[in-house]
Amino acid sequence: MKLLYIVPKINNEGGVARVLSIKANYFVEKLGYEVHILTQNDGNFPLFYTFIDAINLLDISLKGKKSSFFFQYKKAIQNAVDTLNPDLIIVCDNGLKAFTIPFILKTKIPIIFECHGSKFVEENFKKGTLLSEKFAKIKSTYKNFGATKFNKFVVLSSESLKEWNVDNAVVIPNPLWVESPLSAELHAKKVIAVARHSFEKGLDRLLLIWQKIIENHPDWILEIYGKSNGNDSLQLLANSLNLTKNIVFCEPVKNIEDKYLEASIYLMTSRFEGFPMVLMEAMAMGLPCVAYDCPVGPRAIIINNENGFLVEDGNIQSFVQKIELLIENEELRIQMGQNAKNSVAKYDLETIMQLWKSLFESLVKK
Repeated sequence: MKLLYIVPKINNEGGVARVLSIKANYFVEKLGYEVHILTQNDGNFPLFYTFIDAINLLDISLKGKKSSFFFQYKKAIQNAVDTLNPDLIIVCDNGLKAFTIPFILKTKIPIIFECHGSKFVEENFKKGTLLSEKFAKIKSTYKNFGATKFNKFVVLSSESLKEWNVDNAVVIPNPLWVESPLSAELHAKKVIAVARHSFEKGLDRLLLIWQKIIENHPDWILEIYGKSNGNDSLQLLANSLNLTKNIVFCEPVKNIEDKYLEASIYLMTSRFEGFPMVLMEAMAMGLPCVAYDCPVGPRAIIINNENGFLVEDGNIQSFVQKIELLIENEELRIQMGQNAKNSVAKYDLETIMQLWKSLFESLVKK
């Protein structure tokens, strides 16, 4: 079977690149598929995650004025489809242009949309003006309409499915790539978060929470692993909150599982999520987790008070209370960490990849 993935980029440290590397490698190595990945503007170099050599990486070069980018994009993906003639096309792009593909691409080849985020995700802060709210509503309506035009619309959880009013949807969670028998000892006075420095990941909210934590627990450290957005806004915020002795900003690392093992708690303060790989990874390494109940990913993974704490979105005081509960009760940390590890075992790679195999075969046979 020949697959063509259309994705903005795979040369970053994000969850989409991580998931795509896991799946693409599996399709080639275990199922003998032929996999092609089409990115944009050097979106496949240099790579952070490993894509085996048998995977064909292609890149669209969009040049000139931004007003002409869409027409270049349309022409480039049509050329790729005509040249490769794949059995299936899979779109992994939450941008608005991705929802135009069923309209602009002339082909009878089945097209799948892989939704990796909330329908209402915003990557930048926008004031709640009447105009911005109207635009957000128009954008949401357009996304929903575009979603109905794909042969299949894949969401990552039943929670995500509730955001979309479509009949062509199927739920396939992200696969868990961590297969370590090891678990964090949970003795270290260290908390970890893994996220890029963007609005949707809500690290600014985490710093406000951490300021309150160190009032009672000044010997605890927060480590944040993630790519900076090019400015020092988080570092400046940390400085203004007097957090410099209790927080460490770290560059992304490939051996992130080792960093989980060194920590005792994982924190997530995202404003939007799809099906967060980092949350599953941390739980697989035995870390108890505290997360805001944002749209829509954490609630699909965390069972509140069992394998972690799910906090009302934006409730700082409640978030602080849950962290302090874990800090002050090692027995609870250990029990909740074990529950976390056990609960994510159902997302093992073989189980999830068989769901993809079945979906692909059902579409190609039609």
